[in-house]
Amino acid sequence: MVVDSFKTEQEYAANPFSIPKVLQFSNYSKAWEVANMSTYFVNSIIITFVSLIVTVLLGALAAYFLSRFQFKLRSFTYALFLLGMLVPIHATLIPIFMIMKELRLLDTHLSLILPYTAFHLSLTVFILEGFMRGFPKDLEESGVMDGAGVFRIFWSIILPITRPALATVIILNFIYNWNEYLFALVLLSSSALKTLPLGLSNFVGVETASLTLQMAAITIALIPILIFYLLLQKQLVNGMTAGSVKG
Repeated sequence: MVVDSFKTEQEYAANPFSIPKVLQFSNYSKAWEVANMSTYFVNSIIITFVSLIVTVLLGALAAYFLSRFQFKLRSFTYALFLLGMLVPIHATLIPIFMIMKELRLLDTHLSLILPYTAFHLSLTVFILEGFMRGFPKDLEESGVMDGAGVFRIFWSIILPITRPALATVIILNFIYNWNEYLFALVLLSSSALKTLPLGLSNFVGVETASLTLQMAAITIALIPILIFYLLLQKQLVNGMTAGSVKG
C-alpha cells in the first residue's frame, strides 16, 4: 500500500507489485487536498485525545482506589467494571443514539467522546488495577510520613511508576478511538464534524477513482498510529509483560 501510494496511475495499472520509477510525493498533497483531510484530521484529534485523556484519568483514579483501599462494595464496584467489558459495544448503538437525541448532543464531538470514554473505562480500570495492586504498601506509608495526602500520593508516587500499564491503555484507547467508524457514522452527520475514517470511506467510495490517491490517503491516516506506537513501544511491551512477570 505504501509503495503503491508513490506510483502514477499508469504504473499501478501496469503492475501493482512493481517499484515506482519516480516517487510521486504529489499524490500525498493531492490526497490531502481532495479528501479534505485537514478537517477530518482535526476532528479525529479532538475526539481521540479528549476521550483518551478523560478515560485514562478516570480509569487511573478508579483503579487506584479499587486496588489500594478497602471499603464496602469494593468487590461489587470492581465486578461492575468487569461486567462492562462483556457488553458488546455496538449492541448499544441504538440506545445511545436515542439518549444523545434526547440530550440534543447528536452531531457534536461530545456524542462520540462520551460513549468512547464510557466503554473504554472498564478495560482501562482492569489493566491499571491489576498493575497497581502489586505495589507494596510502603509506598503510601512513606508518602504519608512526608505529609502527602491521598491525591498527592496518587499523582506523585503511584502514577509515575504505573507508566508501563499507562502506555498499554493509552495505545489501546488511541487505536480504537482513532479507527472507530460505526458510532461516528450514526452519530455524526455534518461534513465539518466527520472523523478520519468517515472521510476516508467517502473519499475511497465516492470522491475519487484514483487508487494511488486512495493509497496515499490511507497511509496518511496510519501515520499517527505508527508514531504513537513507536513513542510508547518500550513502555507498551513492559506493560503487557508486567502481569506475567509478577505472577
